[in-house]
Amino acid sequence: MDFSYVLYGMLGFLPGIFWLFFFLQEDSKRAEPKRLIVSTFVWGGLATFVVLPIQIAAKYFLIAGGVMSGEMFHVFVLATVEEVIKFAAVYFWISGRKEFDEPIDAMVYMVVASLGFATVENVATVLRATSAPELLTLRFIGATLLHALASGIVGYYWSRGIVRCKVLQYVLYGLFFASVFHFIFNYLMVVWGPSLRVTGLLILLAFMVLRDFEELKKPSEKGGLCERPF
Repeated sequence: MDFSYVLYGMLGFLPGIFWLFFFLQEDSKRAEPKRLIVSTFVWGGLATFVVLPIQIAAKYFLIAGGVMSGEMFHVFVLATVEEVIKFAAVYFWISGRKEFDEPIDAMVYMVVASLGFATVENVATVLRATSAPELLTLRFIGATLLHALASGIVGYYWSRGIVRCKVLQYVLYGLFFASVFHFIFNYLMVVWGPSLRVTGLLILLAFMVLRDFEELKKPSEKGGLCERPF
């Protein structure tokens, strides 16, 4: 047995766990139940197994329609599939629970699920890599943070929709903006590869998402949830 694969597999969890603890600090005053955090993380990971066959089918139909791999629309569709499935996993697992009792929770659970999703991707990618430590470093500040930030955008708009009782409308906004950002990141990685310009884009969005967390902590954004979520 090659224990390096076991080690790399375990290391694949590190980026997701690091960012999980980082983002959970944003809701530390009214922390969510640990069992729900863990289960949401797991559901996010399981969502990768739903995304994969959908993306394979999407690639088939796109290529059959003349949209080749690497083209803008191709990249956008695959990014959108991931954002929609991540949201669906969280919505069906969390929505309606008594613990889901304030708007900021939408953002928290979206980020948690996205990190579970990214962790499964990390483990699978690292196990296939020829230079796992180097790749893991890139994913630490790359794909893992990307998933957290993109889902943070969806969670932010979901929370705003909860406050205004326009959940469907705002979730669609969030999914669109998150998919656009996800697409831009993926496309720039194809064009530029890992670079300071791409990292700068992530850092800029990170500040925006953290600002959104702070906005949702304000008393004016708290209160009961909309009784008609959709």
